[in-house]
Amino acid sequence: MEYSFSLESNPDPETSAWINQRLHEYNRQQSEDDHHQLLAVFVRDETGALAGGLLGGTYWGWLHIDILWVREDSRRSGLGKQMLIKAEAEAVRRGCRHAHVDTHDFQAPDFYLRNGYTIWGVLEDLPPGHKRIYLRKDLM
Repeated sequence: MEYSFSLESNPDPETSAWINQRLHEYNRQQSEDDHHQLLAVFVRDETGALAGGLLGGTYWGWLHIDILWVREDSRRSGLGKQMLIKAEAEAVRRGCRHAHVDTHDFQAPDFYLRNGYTIWGVLEDLPPGHKRIYLRKDLM
């Protein structure tokens, strides 16, 4: 059988979804269903403008935080911590026992450390001259 390869910077969403579905099918053969659910927490100011947001999801008993962002004029106000607490509480309600996140050394590692997360891994020079830091926390 002959194969052809294509390298794509902007792949077709349907093709990407099909590949993603195949991986999920394989995973279900190896383990229980991951019960993946998206999770988002948003904070708006009195005008309705977004002041912050947390995007993530829950799966296999874990909360994963993809993004936690607070608008510059609202930083150091406790909004990040409040979003984190709400996300973790919802994750526990969904049956999660753990949480994980990655951040860069110029972003928020100290924030996560102050909120009970511990570092379990570091990638040096990602981006160049910096570190990507992986953290986790037991929720229960």
